[in-house]
Amino acid sequence: MENLLESTSLIQRAYWLIKLRWVAIGALAAATFVAGRFMEILLPSAALYALAGLLLVYNFVLYDLLRYWTWAGRKPSETRIGRIITFQISVDLLILTTILHFSGGVENPFAFFFTFHMMIASVLCSKWQSYLQATLAVALFGGLVVLEAAGVLPHHALENFAGHGLYRDWRFILGTLFVFTVTLYVLVYMTTSIAEQLRRRQIRYEAANVQLEQKDQLKNEYVLRLTHDIKGHLAAVESCLDIVFGEMVGPLNEKQKDLVERAYHRATKCTRFITALLRLTRMKLTGRLEMETFSLRNCIFNSLGAVQNSAKTKGIVIDHHIDPAVDEVFGEAVLIEETISNMLFNAVKYTPDGGRVSMDVEQDGASVQLRVADSGIGVPEAELTQIFEEFYRADNARAIERDGTGLGLAFAKQVIERHGGRIWAQNNPGGGTTFTFTLPRAARP
Repeated sequence: MENLLESTSLIQRAYWLIKLRWVAIGALAAATFVAGRFMEILLPSAALYALAGLLLVYNFVLYDLLRYWTWAGRKPSETRIGRIITFQISVDLLILTTILHFSGGVENPFAFFFTFHMMIASVLCSKWQSYLQATLAVALFGGLVVLEAAGVLPHHALENFAGHGLYRDWRFILGTLFVFTVTLYVLVYMTTSIAEQLRRRQIRYEAANVQLEQKDQLKNEYVLRLTHDIKGHLAAVESCLDIVFGEMVGPLNEKQKDLVERAYHRATKCTRFITALLRLTRMKLTGRLEMETFSLRNCIFNSLGAVQNSAKTKGIVIDHHIDPAVDEVFGEAVLIEETISNMLFNAVKYTPDGGRVSMDVEQDGASVQLRVADSGIGVPEAELTQIFEEFYRADNARAIERDGTGLGLAFAKQVIERHGGRIWAQNNPGGGTTFTFTLPRAARP
């Protein structure tokens, strides 16, 4: 069931009532048919079918009215929609009373259906409105029972089902009304109390969520400033090491050159890590991408060209197949190309020498689907859903390369999801892993 508390708009609540009424209409028609045809209960079927038809028309009118008020994004006032909800529940109580009148009155066990209306009213409406609905239900049902007992209204007995004469037994009538009234008011009290507790709890959760988002924002801003400063210092260190390693300031002996080379490679890896963290944090902070129509085919070929040397060094063959229909998509070309490159580099990195990597790109309706499959080490099944988290690296990946950042797949996930696509991974039956992402071809509204 949809959340019908504070997070659900009044419009959604009104539509929810209409959906429930479709079920009630079908149930009324089916129950009338089954009772008359198979249970041989004598009922004024014509009147009950007419009530089902009236409910059908009434529901269509309410549905069209709500659609008219919300057409083209219009938002009617909460007061108006609140009145519509109250009106719906009140009319439903009147219709239920009318149905009971034509199907046995106080002798019909379906009188318990009033409790469902009380629960719905207690969830959708305020506390005092719920008690008003309970009072209306007691007045309608009590008035029906008393008027039938007094002979003012005709009584339609449930022939071949319930005993006759109970509707004239005042002790039975008063006892039933007493239990009916107490049940409704106690039910409203319990349901509104629970609903109020849930509303208060939800408000606390929402406030806590806002605080968490604010703290996350502060954390991202801090990381952004910190990584920016660190990147500047690392760039200076890397530049100095490059000069020393190139012997521009004097010759180095073998031991000195080895130490400088190690320091230079470490600084380079650290710079790549900081750059990736900086991009990921900036993307999370701004939430905006500079999108335009670009050639995805060109991005794919650029990524394939970038990874060829690494693949050739390991003797890995990269096969690719691109659907001829795939070309222009809407997005941020640089980020998409970097995402594809990351996937290819990962596939080459974790595939043993002489292995294979393949890329398939095809059009899938309004989206493009790109798959990168390898014959590498695979991903432990228990970790497949975690590898897209920041800084997370699978156990077997850490065993191969200890200095990985754990940000490449997190970056890819952010990029693809901000474009309106999705990305996932699965292990191949013959070994290795296939990474797949979808990308909408056109701009999302």
